[in-house]
Amino acid sequence: MYTDKQGRNWYKVGLHIHTTNSDGARSPEEAALIYKNAGFDAIAITDHWQYHKEDEINGLKIISGCEYNIGGGDSAEGVMHIVGIGMKREPQLTRENTRQEVVDAINKTGGMAVLAHPAWSLNTIKDAKDLSGIAVTEIYNSVSDVGESSRPYSGYFVDVLANDGIFYNLIATDDTHYYDGSDETKSYIMVNAVSDSAEDILKAVSDGNIYASQGPKLYVQRVDDKIIVDCSECVKIDFLSNIVWDDGKIIRGTNLTHAEYEVKDFIKWVDF
Repeated sequence: MYTDKQGRNWYKVGLHIHTTNSDGARSPEEAALIYKNAGFDAIAITDHWQYHKEDEINGLKIISGCEYNIGGGDSAEGVMHIVGIGMKREPQLTRENTRQEVVDAINKTGGMAVLAHPAWSLNTIKDAKDLSGIAVTEIYNSVSDVGESSRPYSGYFVDVLANDGIFYNLIATDDTHYYDGSDETKSYIMVNAVSDSAEDILKAVSDGNIYASQGPKLYVQRVDDKIIVDCSECVKIDFLSNIVWDDGKIIRGTNLTHAEYEVKDFIKWVDF
């Protein structure tokens, strides 16, 4: 946890982590210790079709979770992975349930349905439009860039949806499996929450009081027609929008810590 210059508390959270309860290489106890030692305040254990209740392991808060993978390895035949987090009880689901039934069951238990790694799964815009009740999607997924995979970033998917007026809260996750230095403790969200309780963290995620990161710290505000970004040192700040080219949209340099972008009348949405 760190406190920003406005006095707000930010918690470091990982919301997609596998263990030996399914196909992960470390036990829940080992995974919790690895993430605690990396400065995480909370994680969700999200093993495939294995519900993990809210808990505390090795001094680390555990948010309830499970991953429901639908389809096999051929994206042409339809692959979709849906992560449930914050569920108050185990949803009664089987591998025969449809995508929509999975989302509905997660939501009925008081949880939040996350569309996992849409780029890796080659999910389509139609897939998203046909599915209701998704609150969050993964903008970046660490394990989707290691092993036999190479599609970790889902920017195209979420930007095209934004052009159609469909917006998800965006998170970065590890989807940890290997624990060999390639996929653990790489990608996470910083959560501006009232406390580090699972309830407060999940409310902040639902409200969008988060940012995804692999290290840089961000402070973002909108003042009139300007988006103002202050951050830890970086080499590039991108303001992505429905406009494919615009003055001041990309700032490159060394030791960058500040950028401003004017939101003009023709700009419908901005991410960065």
